[in-house]
Amino acid sequence: MLATLTDRRFSSESWLFERKLDGVRALAPRDGDAVELWSRNEKRIDGSFPELADALAAHGGPRFVADGEIVAFDGARTSFAALQPRINLTGRNRIASTGVRVYYYLFDLLSYEGENLRSTPLRERKRILRRAFTFTDPLRLSAHRDTEGEAYFEEACRRGWEGVIAKRVDSRYQPGRSADWLKFKCVRDQEFVVGGFTDPKGSRAGFGALLVGYYDGDRLRYAGKVGTGYDRSALLSLRARMRGLAVDRSPFADRVREPDVHWVAPELVAQIGFTEWTTDGRLRHPRFTGLRDDKSPTDVVREVP
Repeated sequence: MLATLTDRRFSSESWLFERKLDGVRALAPRDGDAVELWSRNEKRIDGSFPELADALAAHGGPRFVADGEIVAFDGARTSFAALQPRINLTGRNRIASTGVRVYYYLFDLLSYEGENLRSTPLRERKRILRRAFTFTDPLRLSAHRDTEGEAYFEEACRRGWEGVIAKRVDSRYQPGRSADWLKFKCVRDQEFVVGGFTDPKGSRAGFGALLVGYYDGDRLRYAGKVGTGYDRSALLSLRARMRGLAVDRSPFADRVREPDVHWVAPELVAQIGFTEWTTDGRLRHPRFTGLRDDKSPTDVVREVP
C-alpha cells in the first residue's frame, strides 16, 4: 500500500500521523521458516540485511507478514544516502566492514498467526502489531500521533525530517497507491529515470551530470541534469554501470540541448532532491542522493499533489 502526495495539511480524529522515513520500504513474510525481506518491486533483499531477518525471527512469531521501512541514520535523521553502502551488498563480513547500522521500523501487519488482516481496520492492525513483536534494536515500532496532523507536520519540518504520512484509522490494507494514505512532505524529492550523462570536466572523474526524466504514459519526459551530490566512488561506480547500458539514440521524448551527451537505456532509477519545478518542467537545484533498485523505471512518474 502506497501513499498519495498532497499539499493539504489537516488534523482529524479519523486519521493518525506517522513520521515519513527516508529509507527502503520492505515487506517481511515468515511462514514457519526463515524470515524473508522483499522490496516494493519484488526483489528479495534479506541477504543485504541479515541482522534484520535475524531480529524478526528472534522477536516475532512463526507466521506473519509485516510492513515497514529499513533505514540508516545521519545524526538524528534517517538518510537514504547513509543507507547506500548497504544496498545490494551481501556477506556478513563485507556488511560489517561498512560500519552502517540499519533499523527496521514496523508500521503495519498484513497477516499474523495465519489470520489475514488486510481487511482489518488500520487501528486494530497496529494494536496487533504492537504485541506481535518484541521491539528491541534493530526492530523499532513506528510511533504515530492521533488527530494533530498539522502540529506534527510543523514539528517534522522543524526537525529536518522528510515529512509525515497521514493514514485513515479505519482504512483496509490495499495494494497500490491510495488516498487513504497521504504524504505531507517537508522536502521535495522523488525518483527519476537515468537516460544519459555528460562528460566530466577538469579533474572530475566518471561523468559530469546525469540526465534524468520520468514517464508520462509510455513517453520518458526530460526533467533536467543532475551534477551534484556524488562522491568519487559514486561517480566511478555509476559510470561503470552505465557503460553496459549505452545506446545510440536518446530515450527521452523531449529534445535535450546538452553538449557531449552519452545516452543509456532507461534502466537505472535515482533518488533526486530538488527545490522546485521550473515553469518549463525542469528541476531546480537537483542533487543526487542514491540509486534505487527497489522501483521499476516504468513506475517512475512526476509526483504532483
